[in-house]
Amino acid sequence: MLIARAPMRISFGGGGTDLEAYYARYGGLVISTAINKYFYAIITTDESDDLQVISADYRSLFRHSPYSDLFWDGDLALPKAILHHFGIRQGLNLFVASEVPPGTGLASSSAAAVTLVRAVSTLLEQPMTKQEVAELASHIEITKMGMPIGKQDQYASSFGGLNTITFSSEGVTVEPLTMAPDVRQTLERRLMLFFTGSSRESTSILKHQRKSTQEQDGAVLTALHHIKQLAAQIQVSLERGDLEEFARLLHASWQEKRRLAPGLSTGLIDACYALALEKGAVGGKITGAGGGGFLLLYCHEQAQEAVTTALEAQGLKRMNFHFDRQGAKVLLNVASFDSLWVAPYPEPALQP
Repeated sequence: MLIARAPMRISFGGGGTDLEAYYARYGGLVISTAINKYFYAIITTDESDDLQVISADYRSLFRHSPYSDLFWDGDLALPKAILHHFGIRQGLNLFVASEVPPGTGLASSSAAAVTLVRAVSTLLEQPMTKQEVAELASHIEITKMGMPIGKQDQYASSFGGLNTITFSSEGVTVEPLTMAPDVRQTLERRLMLFFTGSSRESTSILKHQRKSTQEQDGAVLTALHHIKQLAAQIQVSLERGDLEEFARLLHASWQEKRRLAPGLSTGLIDACYALALEKGAVGGKITGAGGGGFLLLYCHEQAQEAVTTALEAQGLKRMNFHFDRQGAKVLLNVASFDSLWVAPYPEPALQP
């Protein structure tokens, strides 16, 4: 048996500048932290002729014969694409599960990709650095599967910690933020996450943003330039320990992000955010691409009870969390890959 996990993340600023359509021309910058909500993969090996994948989140099961090509379409496309990449054909049972619902803005999909790359590469005794895991997970999601996403999530999940992540045509760099321990602890205490009760399909939002960026839409580019500038200011405020300025910048970044694509906010989100500010929160944003998921707030300790009571009366649910510093890791490895049939699949099997 092999058990691996990788953390979700919350992004403070710079989201959208990690799309290649933007960073290849202008360079991207994201400030984010991994949190202790994880995607898990459990692998067992046996003498079976089949591959079997079970997802707790989607209540789905996939079974595949080793004597036919493996296509990464339909249900459980991501695990299929990763197994295809590593050439695994039989003798493996894979169970996957997330601590948070899919499509809620905490990057569960990319955490899944990172977890599976870390797990399968370990099983096959193919050591990979955090950078290599993140880059392969990005390649599989973006190039192999054609997802209209950026690279921040895979790097945040693979590395863990609170980081500045920069993107360019030459590559990706991850640098831990230099923060005093007491400032980090205060920031962790004052951040709150509330589940809005709805998940969202981010693909349409991200496709619109990518298309607008590729077509040099002036309004979208201006918003992205401002978002990147705000991310740089967020980095400075955190390293200086100025958390009040951080909260102001968090709010400003959310206002800019709303300009990127239709559907980034909803009436419920706007009403709940306004209510949170009224009850004492200082700033906040919707996590991920927007449209639903989790509302992130910065709130002083003395106002947190009032904010929680008010938002939960509107149907939102508060989720406790802490920062994660470890990134993707294997928790247990007593598996044997002797029974696996590993052979390259013909490329390409499918380009959805």
